[in-house]
Amino acid sequence: MYSEELQELFKRKRISIGDSIGVKAEGVDITGELMPRTDVGDADTLVIKLSSGYNIGISKRNIKDVRLVSPAAEKAAITLAPVKKNSKLPTISILHTGGTIASKVDYRTGGVTARFTPQEILEMFPELREMSNIESRLIRNMWSEDMRFAHYNLMADEVEKEIKKGVDGIIITHGTDTMHYSAAALAFMLEDLPVPVILVGAQRSSDRGSTDAAGNLINATYFIANSDFAGVAICMHETSNDSSCLILPATKTRKMHTSRRDAFRPINTTAIARVSYDKKNVSFIAKGYGKRSAAKLKLTHFNEKLKVGLMKTHTNMYASEVAAYGDFDGLVIEGFALGQAPINKVDEFTEEHPRILAAIKELCKKMPVVMASQCIYGRLQMNVYSTARDLQAAGVVGNLDDMTPETTFIKLAWLLSNYKKEEVAKLMTKNLRGEITARSDYGAFLI
Repeated sequence: MYSEELQELFKRKRISIGDSIGVKAEGVDITGELMPRTDVGDADTLVIKLSSGYNIGISKRNIKDVRLVSPAAEKAAITLAPVKKNSKLPTISILHTGGTIASKVDYRTGGVTARFTPQEILEMFPELREMSNIESRLIRNMWSEDMRFAHYNLMADEVEKEIKKGVDGIIITHGTDTMHYSAAALAFMLEDLPVPVILVGAQRSSDRGSTDAAGNLINATYFIANSDFAGVAICMHETSNDSSCLILPATKTRKMHTSRRDAFRPINTTAIARVSYDKKNVSFIAKGYGKRSAAKLKLTHFNEKLKVGLMKTHTNMYASEVAAYGDFDGLVIEGFALGQAPINKVDEFTEEHPRILAAIKELCKKMPVVMASQCIYGRLQMNVYSTARDLQAAGVVGNLDDMTPETTFIKLAWLLSNYKKEEVAKLMTKNLRGEITARSDYGAFLI
């Protein structure tokens, strides 16, 4: 909250949070939107958001004058014209699940205002008008870290509805934290997709000057409108600048940085394509990819009641950690390197380790237990060392897979939802949606 002196100044000038104001300070005259104060920082510092999207703080002692330019209510009252369709352009449906990509901060409340109608989307991203007819609706408004199997079912059902309507492509806006989980889930659920389904997120808020929201959404739209691709993929920045985006494979992509705009990278493979709206160019990188067809979509769902775990091995581990998954339906062990876990008694300090192996063996009697490597890059090879051979003997599967732990988790849950338990072990090591590469590409490391 602002200091009492600043609040009194706002009252005299009839200024409220969210209003457009002019501030005269030493040698400058700045116009922007009055931001709410957080509990952090100097309460005597006035904060406004500039048209560039960046915030600036001005100390009360430097302020010469403050004036009201336009009330927030006037801006909110603007009405948007109905969207006219162009029969010569493809129709793309944008389904929103939340995140920052199509939202703006309401500075009167400090909250986020959702902008999800076609008119609002085109107002925010007018470049879309020249590429396609846009249909847009909200199917859920949530943080991506709160996703559950039920939300994957919801997204898949909504995609099926759009395909039945005859759209030429679908964009799903999604929070970035778990977007790679959702992409993998949709890839397994949506078999024989006749159109592209592209997941798009934003690492930086739409109202920030450094936002990647516009670039990601515009490039995804351009890619759909100017390619023959069909299938599930992710579209995010290729580098930290705005020159291009990558179309990334749904089951072999991972978020590799907390905040960089190029956080999403292909794992153990290459990107599908590079797209640049600015250069009006789409160039395919992958040698093979799904193409549009008249195929009939086959939709399968997740069992929303399944309990599937993802456990990371670590030093100083205990058998009780493994035993905690005793009432689950399946478990992915994120093991060391080629597929190891701490199961060997080598001295007086490692007496717990055989108990860990015994606990894993007990789980394998009840459920599928699958190995993935916490190295992220590379392939499991569980025949090299005796440790991994002992894990295989206990019932752990996954040898020779090069899936990410997240895709392994999603695949196991999807298989358990749709196949008998005795079939799951064999299918885990079979490539179904491009999640396992037949041959490792040495040049795909950290690209």
